[in-house]
Amino acid sequence: EAPAAIERAVAVVREHSTDEALTRGIAIATILVELRLDDVALQAAVVRPACEAGLASVKIAEALGPEVAKLVDGVARLEHVRWDHLEQEATENLRKMFLAIASDLRVVMIALAERVHVMRGLDVLPELERRRLARETAEVYAPLANRLGIWQMKWELEDLAFRESQPEVYREIKGLLAGKRTARTSAIDEVIAMLREKLAEAGIVGRVSGRPKHIYSIYKKMQRKQLGYEQIYDVSAVRVIVDRLEDCYAVLGMVHGQWTPIAGEFDDYIARPKGNDYRSLHTAVVGPDGKPLEVQIRTVEMHELSEFGVAAHWRYKEGGAKKGDRRFDAKINWLRQLAMWQREVTDAEGKAEEPGEAQELAQAMRNELFSDQVYVFTPNGDVIDLPLGATPIDFAFRIHSEVGHRCRGAKVNGQIVTLDHQLATGDRVEIITAKGGKPSRDWLNPHLRYVRTASARQKIKQFFRQTEREPAIAAGRESVERELKRLGVEGRGVDSVAAMYPKYPTVDDFLAAVGFGDVVGASIVARVLELERAQA
Repeated sequence: EAPAAIERAVAVVREHSTDEALTRGIAIATILVELRLDDVALQAAVVRPACEAGLASVKIAEALGPEVAKLVDGVARLEHVRWDHLEQEATENLRKMFLAIASDLRVVMIALAERVHVMRGLDVLPELERRRLARETAEVYAPLANRLGIWQMKWELEDLAFRESQPEVYREIKGLLAGKRTARTSAIDEVIAMLREKLAEAGIVGRVSGRPKHIYSIYKKMQRKQLGYEQIYDVSAVRVIVDRLEDCYAVLGMVHGQWTPIAGEFDDYIARPKGNDYRSLHTAVVGPDGKPLEVQIRTVEMHELSEFGVAAHWRYKEGGAKKGDRRFDAKINWLRQLAMWQREVTDAEGKAEEPGEAQELAQAMRNELFSDQVYVFTPNGDVIDLPLGATPIDFAFRIHSEVGHRCRGAKVNGQIVTLDHQLATGDRVEIITAKGGKPSRDWLNPHLRYVRTASARQKIKQFFRQTEREPAIAAGRESVERELKRLGVEGRGVDSVAAMYPKYPTVDDFLAAVGFGDVVGASIVARVLELERAQA
């Protein structure tokens, strides 16, 4: 039965749409109930399939309010992005995607829930459609869930996509898991009972349970570490959830005291969280059955965040986000960054000197969107999120273009570092600037790895275009006149050649492009000769 919060939305769909749309809408909303989203998001989820079937946005606004209608429209924008055509229509698709996501994070969560529902019912679709959806899910939707830290959805989407894209491997790993379930369950039950006893003896409040196994994550670990199934430590796993941070380390001591730790298999993601803010202690020990066993230890808050990601932080108008909640701030900063990217993609499309330049920027930004992230701090404690591998220069340009242009050095955690230093989550970064400073062309050299982000690279290019425009115009004029003389058609003039390139609004724009090397001599020669032949 649907929660009371969405009964009004159910009534709207019953009145204006089909039973099929209602069934789909309730299924999607049920997924979001597990994420504990607000009433507005749940109502939007219920009516979204009806909207696809023809229910007008204005009707939704009249019946449920403008906020619900806005969310539904945002999901529609995101759903209409042609993910399989990002290369061919890069800027238009990226603009749609950034705008849809940046409008409201709930848009993404509704879209993710829709995708989970679709993937659960994949069997009824034709094979080509199943393959397309599986690829799209693996390349776009699962990374989006990961980016927002919604692991619950990430794992399910990955497993469902993997089941379709590599069915034989999926069945093999699933069979291996099922084949030893009885023996593994017995060993895990023994560990759970022992840990509960130890917690009680120490007076620590907590709960212990077996951890679900995710087939795709097992496969990825086998591939990444080139290990066989028997060597994967988290096939058998338990999770301990406690109330207090200090209890996490106390439990870790208990685990290592009871069973032999496996060398090189301890990770402290509390001290150094993962890029998407995942926090937990991970250790692997030799279990009571002599087999590897992974133990995860975290607080209740950490568990909520790991399962529900940004949804666990979400507070609406009646409450607002917690002040000083830096992890939530980081997600909101990401929202602002998406809005900025949307403007930059549009701007680049207008200013690009080369036809493929805006598309290249858009594709690079798409890659950044789905890459792992690091979360670093300004000297004032503000959170800045950057793609893995980002440098102080990327950080400087994220703060402001002028800070980036004038960057001459950086301190990370109080220590001077080189400008190609790779930042890590938790770093406190301070940029050292020089009055009148300007970027170095070396920053654009990909082999030197000074710059990781497409946004910073674009701003550096724009700086050189603006400051070197006059010399470029002069060099371009000289180059065009030289080509005309070589062809023996000096009488044609520079202006007539510029007219052959309608992309450039003015003659100076064309000459600057020639001077920067974006329009090459061979292109000019070809167009002039073609015109000469046409007029002969």
